[in-house]
Amino acid sequence: MQTSNDLRALLQRIDRRSYPAYKDTRGAYQFPGYVLSIDHVQGDPFAAPSRLSIRVGGRAASFPPALYQSRPQRIALQDALTRKFGHLAARASGQAKGSGHSGLISVSRCGQEVLERTACSLDPAAGAVLLRLEVGFPANGRTINARELDKLLFDLLPRCVQGSLIYAAWKPEWLQAVAHLAEDQAYIRQALPKLGLCAFVADGSILPRSSGVSQLPMEGAVPFRSPASLSVTLDLPHRGKLTGMGVPRGVTLIVGGGYHGKSTLLKALELGVYDHIAGDGREYVITDSSAVKVRAEDGRSIVNTDVSMFIRGLPNGKDTAAFSTQDASGSTSQAANVVEALEAGAGVLLMDEDTSATNFMVRDQLMQRVIRRDMEPITPFLDRVRELYDRRGLSTILVAGLMVFKDHALLGLGLMLSAGEVPRIAGTFGLDTTTRANIMSAVYTAQAAVNTTRTIAAAVAPK
Repeated sequence: MQTSNDLRALLQRIDRRSYPAYKDTRGAYQFPGYVLSIDHVQGDPFAAPSRLSIRVGGRAASFPPALYQSRPQRIALQDALTRKFGHLAARASGQAKGSGHSGLISVSRCGQEVLERTACSLDPAAGAVLLRLEVGFPANGRTINARELDKLLFDLLPRCVQGSLIYAAWKPEWLQAVAHLAEDQAYIRQALPKLGLCAFVADGSILPRSSGVSQLPMEGAVPFRSPASLSVTLDLPHRGKLTGMGVPRGVTLIVGGGYHGKSTLLKALELGVYDHIAGDGREYVITDSSAVKVRAEDGRSIVNTDVSMFIRGLPNGKDTAAFSTQDASGSTSQAANVVEALEAGAGVLLMDEDTSATNFMVRDQLMQRVIRRDMEPITPFLDRVRELYDRRGLSTILVAGLMVFKDHALLGLGLMLSAGEVPRIAGTFGLDTTTRANIMSAVYTAQAAVNTTRTIAAAVAPK
């Protein structure tokens, strides 16, 4: 293997030559404490940056095995290394000058979710760290500026490596907290099916985001609080006892007025399939990892998908058992999305009435009088939702209007209402809250978090 001195000598030879001479730098070079590999060299300074990788051996990295002994811990540690390297790279980026992308140092940009990325991987057997990044090789116009690349590779980049990929650069208690959080999140996720739950929202969670274009938590938001009736207490391996709201398996509706946070709650549950970093506010919002958000997608392509569960007897005679179209309607696209989610092994469907096709979701009494059932090709989702759970174990969490359950008896329905609406809604539908139904409320309002939550044990059904 060539050494860093060989690379430096090569840079001196090609300085001020035309840009394609940078291709000669491809290869692996031994630097003090790590190996730098130049895997791909960009064609000119305005093209996509060059791709490099850095490998730090297990002995040099020295991360204790206790920090990555389980898969969730390893993913969390890799995520932390990527974030810190990215922070240091952002500060160093641009200090080497030139045209186009000259001097750029970048790595995959991390959001609030903890994900396994190809940007950084840690060998659980040897403890070695491999990090992949992009670097803009400097040039003046299309003439090589090797002195600036020397500065980048021999000064700026080593500082990023030493400050992020070496255990000595970290506070041990901080990395220990990362590992503990990962284990606690994995524990909750594994406990959900044993408790008959499809999601868990911890007390103290911050669900709203600061804006529509930011995933940072909203400042001044009221922390989530679970009602006693749905309260679940878990004994986590590291945090200890944690109390929150357990969303039961089955059919659950989230109902409330405008600006009550229905979609905010559903969005938090949707992203609960991923772990989140400490300080996000949703660290302990955990959803069944097989949950899928489903919506209508007008104009999407469908190829040989069996949507006959929801759509059959089309006027044009199309076979809905192997339905194909290049321009699906709202109803057919959502039907296909549900079927594809089932085929992918989804255990929970998340749906929002605002992004669903109304005629796919429900047929109200007026439409039933106007068009006879035997003439309507669409079987509404609400006619199938209970069957999907009873026969296939598919739970549904749905943001919906109040009318959806007046004409559709959904046994075991979970209903989320604002606390003040419980008596009025119960009276409207003839529900005896002491014997026939247990109504819950879990609406997150603009001024307060969830106040009261209960479960409907049985909806009013024809006898």
